[in-house]
Amino acid sequence: MNDHLEEFLQYLLTEHGAAKNTVDSYRRDIKQYIKYLETAEKLQSFDAVGRIHIFNYLASLKENGKASSSISRTLSSIRALYQFLLRQKITMEDPTLHIQSPQLEKRMPTVLTLAEVETLLNTPKEDNEYGVRDKAMLELLYATGIRVSELVSLNLEDVNVSLQFVRCSGKGKKERVIPLGKIATTVLVNYLENARGKLLKDKENEALFVNHHGQRLSRQGFWKILKGIGKDANIEKELTPHTLRHSFATHLLENGADLQAVQEMLGHADISTTQIYLQASKARLTDIYKTYHPRA
Repeated sequence: MNDHLEEFLQYLLTEHGAAKNTVDSYRRDIKQYIKYLETAEKLQSFDAVGRIHIFNYLASLKENGKASSSISRTLSSIRALYQFLLRQKITMEDPTLHIQSPQLEKRMPTVLTLAEVETLLNTPKEDNEYGVRDKAMLELLYATGIRVSELVSLNLEDVNVSLQFVRCSGKGKKERVIPLGKIATTVLVNYLENARGKLLKDKENEALFVNHHGQRLSRQGFWKILKGIGKDANIEKELTPHTLRHSFATHLLENGADLQAVQEMLGHADISTTQIYLQASKARLTDIYKTYHPRA
C-alpha cells in the first residue's frame, strides 16, 4: 500500500502540479490511514477495503477527538487516492462512494482592527537586521494578502520595488501579480539595502527572506517570529500566519473594493471562498453599529 501511496504522490507532483505542502498533507493523512488498515483491520491491500472500513476509520478519528474539519480533509485525501487507484486499475471500486463528509462549523475568520494592525506592524524594532526583516515581512503580508507559504517562497526576482508589485506562485502553481503599497515598498527597500546582506551566508542565495543561519526562512520559522511579535504587541485575538491575509481582504471590502478584484489578489479559484470575507465585513460593521449608534 505504501508503494501505491508513493505513486499517487508522484502523480500529484508531476501530473497535477500540486504544491509540496499539499502533497505533504496527503502523505500524512494517507499514511495514518494505511497504518489503521494494517493494524486495526488487518488489511494488506487497498483492493480489500470496503465502505465499512472507511466508516470505522472515520469513527476512530472522531473518537480520538479529531475536529470535523480534519476528518473532512482526511476523507478528501482518501477519496482522491481511490480516484487515482481506479484510473490505474489497481482497484475496481471506490469504497468512499456515497460517504458524506462531516458537517463543518462555519467559522468566521479572525480579523484585526486597523488599530491592531498598526500596533502589530509597528512592534518590530528596526535597530537590528532581524527587526528590519520582521517588519518587512509583516508589511508585505498585509499589503498583498499572500499566503505565508508564498511569502517564504519569494525570491529576489519576484519583487519589483520600482514598479511596486510582487509576483507569487500560489496553489496549483498559478502565478499572480499583486500591487505593493508605498509603505510596504519603503520598508522592503530598507530590508534589501540594510538587513538582508547582513543575514546572508551564501551570496548566491536568491531567497527574499532568510533566517539567522542565512538560509531561506521556513513557515515554521515565520510562525515563531509572529508569535513573539504578537506577544510583544499584546494582541489578544488569535494570531496565526493567516490573520493578516484575513485582515487584508476584509479591510479592502470594508473600504469598497470589488469582490472579484479581491478574489484575484488572494488567488482564490472560486469566488465563494472570497465571499466569507464579505460576510466578515458585514458582521464587523453590524457590531460597530450596535456598539456606537445611540438608537441601535
